[in-house]
Order: sequence, then C-alpha cells, then structure tokens
Amino acid sequence: MKKILTILFSGLAALALPSCSFLETEPDFNVPDGYYETEEEMQYALNGIYNRLIDTNGRMYSKGLFGFFVLSDEFSYTNNFLVDNIRHGTFDAADLDIGRLWEILYEGVSRANYLIEGSKEHLDTDAKKALYGEALFMRGYYYFLLTSCFGEVPLKLSPTTDTTLDEEYPGKSSLQTIYDQIIKDMTEAAKYVMQIEELGSNERVCKTAVQAVIARVYLKMAGEPLTPASESRSEKALAYYKKAYDYADSVVTSGKHSLNPDYSQIFINQIQDINEPKEVLWEVGMYGNKIGAEDLAGSVGVENGIECRDESLGYSGGPMTIQKKLYDAFEEGDLRRDWAIADYWVSYNRTTGVSTLTDLSDVSKETNIWRRNPGKWRRVSRDLRPYETGSLAKDFTPTNFPLMRYSDVLLMKAEALNALNDGPTPEAYKAINHVRRRAFGKPLDTPNVSCDIQAGLDYSGFLQAVRDERYRELCFEGRRKWDLIRWGIYVDTMQQLAEDVMATAPNATYRYCARAGQNTTERNVLFPIPTTELTVNKKMTQNPGW
Repeated sequence: MKKILTILFSGLAALALPSCSFLETEPDFNVPDGYYETEEEMQYALNGIYNRLIDTNGRMYSKGLFGFFVLSDEFSYTNNFLVDNIRHGTFDAADLDIGRLWEILYEGVSRANYLIEGSKEHLDTDAKKALYGEALFMRGYYYFLLTSCFGEVPLKLSPTTDTTLDEEYPGKSSLQTIYDQIIKDMTEAAKYVMQIEELGSNERVCKTAVQAVIARVYLKMAGEPLTPASESRSEKALAYYKKAYDYADSVVTSGKHSLNPDYSQIFINQIQDINEPKEVLWEVGMYGNKIGAEDLAGSVGVENGIECRDESLGYSGGPMTIQKKLYDAFEEGDLRRDWAIADYWVSYNRTTGVSTLTDLSDVSKETNIWRRNPGKWRRVSRDLRPYETGSLAKDFTPTNFPLMRYSDVLLMKAEALNALNDGPTPEAYKAINHVRRRAFGKPLDTPNVSCDIQAGLDYSGFLQAVRDERYRELCFEGRRKWDLIRWGIYVDTMQQLAEDVMATAPNATYRYCARAGQNTTERNVLFPIPTTELTVNKKMTQNPGW
C-alpha cells in the first residue's frame, strides 16, 4: 500500500460504529453542522469508508472474502480436518464471522451516508465532486456485497442522527429496489470520479473501475436470483446484458487498461508493493503487519499461501489446499497453472532450524496434485531465500488484493455479447482469446490456433467456454462462488464436486475435499441473517433454510 493512503487512513478508529443493529444506538461520532465543507474533511471521511474493506479481524478483503467466506467453491478446501465451521459449510445464524461481516458492511454504508449527506451542498470544485462520487460508489458497492451475501436487506440511504435514533427499524427491501439503488449510486458516481491517471493509484476507484463494477452488477442482475434461469432470454434480462456489455466495452475502448503480458507478474507486483493500474483497475490497499500504530494489514499470501512454517522465509500455514478439479481444468501449455497452483511446500524443523522444500512437480504421484496450495501470492520462493523485507508478523502482510482486473472485464464483455446475440460474435471471441493468448504466452493481438477458442460454438458452448476461462483466470480471487450463484448452478456444482471427490480421492485424507460440497444445499446460496440483528430488529425475517 502506498504511503499516501497510509497517512490518510490513520486515526480512523473514532469512525467505528457499535457492533449492534446498525440503527440501534447513536454512532460513536457526531458530524457537526458545516462539516464536510472542505476537501480535507471529505477526504478524511472517504478514507473511513474505504477502511471498511479491511477488517482487522479478517472478515473483509483482508481474509474472509477471498478465504473462508467463499472457500465452499470449486477451487480449494480447508486443510483443517478436525474443525466444523464456515469453511466446511457448517455454521448457523449465531456465527461470529457472519455477524461481524453484516456489521462491517453496514458500517461502510453508514459512513458513506454521512459523507454524501454532509457534502452534497458543498460540491463547488471538481475535486470535491470526485470525492462525493467515490462515496456514492462505495455505498453502492457495500450494498452489492450485502445483497450477494444476504439477499434482501434493509436499505438505508440517510445517516443516523439524534432525531432519527427513535425511528422504527426498517425491514427488508426487495432485491429490485436495492439493485436499482446500487445502479443509481454507481452511475452517478461515474460522472464525478477521476480518471486513473489523475489518481495515480488503483487503491481508490477511478472512472473505468466504476464502469467495470457496474458491468459486474448488471451481469448479476441478469442472473439468479433477480432473473430466474427460465427468464434468461426475457426482455429484462437482455436489457441487463446490454448494459453489462456497454459498460465493459467502455473500459476496453477507453485505452487506459491492458493485460500484463506476464500473468505471474500481476501478483509479484502486489507482493512487492508495485502499483500496476493497467491490469488491475481497483485493489484493496493494505499496509503494515499488526506491529506498531498501523493496523491495516491483511492475510494475502498467508490465508491463501504456500505452506511454510519458517517465518524468516514468509510464513503460511497453508490453510487452503487446491481441488484436483482446478488442476485438471488447465490445458497443457497454460502458463497460469503452475503459478496459480504451487508445486512445492516447505517443511520446517524447529529443533534444527532447517527448512526443506518438498517438490510436488512429479504428477505421476497422484497425491502431489491433491497436496498443493494456492500459489498466486508467493511469500516463499523455491530457492528459499530469507524474507527480504525484514521480519514481519507471521500471520499478516501489507499485500494488496485485486477487486477488478482487466481480464475480468474482457470475460464479462464476451459473456454479455454471447447472451445478447444468442451466440458468440467475432468481438466476443476477440475478448476471450486475448485472455487465453496471454495464458499461453502468445502475442495478444495475433490469432493462434493452438490456444484460441475456435469459431463455430453456439450460445451454450461459448457460455461454457467463458465459465471455464473464468475458473482458470480468476481462481482464488473471491469470484467463483458468486459466479456459480448468478449462473444458477452453485448447489449442483458443489454437490457434484463432492461426489467426484469421494469417487476419485486417492485416500481418506483427501476425501475431506468433499466436505464443503457435501454440506451445500439450497440454503447456502445466502448466508443467514445474523441472530444479533434478528434480536433487535423485529421486522427482520430469516433467510430460507436457516
């Protein structure tokens, strides 16, 4: 994370809201009349809004939203065989992590409401309008996460004040109402926010990042649960796909972004704190290691890292282990496989202080595939060099996490075009083949029969090609579970995965890969509404199955 944002994020503890219902008590801070009139005041408040993307206890993008909250997908499983918890799909409405996720998301909404309401009469410069636009976008983004996780939720668009504390708690709003508001916030934000070159960093949202996220929202609206599969060719669905295409295409035609020719370099840059806004449109900025005054560290490279218990080399307990299905999904020659999936792990003898690399590259030993960890964000390298940046707290890193990459934009564009035209167009093939050519180390703009998706596919065939490409390209980036849900195939996919694991795992140890799939039913499409919220808000109702 860049130092400028480190400074801006400092002192945010005073912005925290109580861990109760988001309307239950007066906030810990009051906004005086006339506040948010200056750019400095607005910037300080905006940093408090972004701050909720990082939860110091790991529920947001510091860990949970790429780790245990979405571990029940097709990528990985937990290596902790003895514990039943959210990683295995065994939890209930009283789960602490679920309750805290709900609170953090509404804290983000509340902070955005304060800034939006307090600044809207003072937007007399482009800089202030840009900050206002970012606040609008972030409110929409937090509601997008809330609906993705919990479905219908209360929609609150004004700050809690002394005069509103006694108001009756609101009940759930319909999904259509919430998504309409998300789109309204984000499209208005797109008018105001800065271009990426004006920001100079991708740790705040720029215009093209907003456009890309709007495309993501429209694709979600075109799928489950807002648009049932039976209505996938309806006028409403096609209108959503058209908007998704328009916004994705606006990013592509802006000329401001491009694929990094080297897939692995994207993640090396993040490990080395190198900001790269060409490929990564938006990422969560993190800083520090829980030592000292700064408390903005995450667990990227630890929660999803290569097992290595030697802290001097870059510690990870290797809590995520890959599904063999993911390894098998990569075609021969796809360079992404051996970067996304590590072919080694590191044992450590505490008595002798000696670390030993265990090579798993011999795939003739079937367990060598089942034993592997995610490898995108590599704290430990194959040559076992000491950790160059010094001694970090072992469980935390300053490594940023990507929320939107350019390859995702290209794949969204291809998917939307396929839906709009009831089959792929040359433009759709171009978009997906750019991603594939990079994957095979080929020139991006030159057709290549060895890796391109060949013409002639129908709608279903091309959609499956997009699904498969998203599986490979975006693994471990927290997207797959939400993709499977919007496609309406989450439960069936997870249950089928469990059956396949039980039938093919080489021994009892690796049959644990099936646990999340075995525990997945229709209720798991959404998290439960937290017990703490149901207790204080009598208008709230529990989600089906919980």
